[in-house]
Amino acid sequence: MAIKTVDIDTLVGQTGNLFETVAILSKRARQVAIRMKSDLDTSLAYFEGFDPELEDAKFQEEQRQISMEHEALPKPTQIAIDEMFNSEVYYRDPAIESLK
Repeated sequence: MAIKTVDIDTLVGQTGNLFETVAILSKRARQVAIRMKSDLDTSLAYFEGFDPELEDAKFQEEQRQISMEHEALPKPTQIAIDEMFNSEVYYRDPAIESLK
């Protein structure tokens, strides 16, 4: 996967603060990672009920294929950055809201 340069000024322009932007991206990436892990666990849950004696090459190949598809997905950090660029991330500042 190629490394892309990210225009930090564009991201900071949305929040006005670099550290706030990093915190928002970090929290969103964590949310995406949890969702992706849950999806993977759900996909692999099918294979949990089988006895080790019944597992054959077909089951192992299916498990490997599901894992490879999961690894080919974009990383949670990249998804969070793309969402931030597309203004798809909702965030709020409680300090500003308390002043209103």
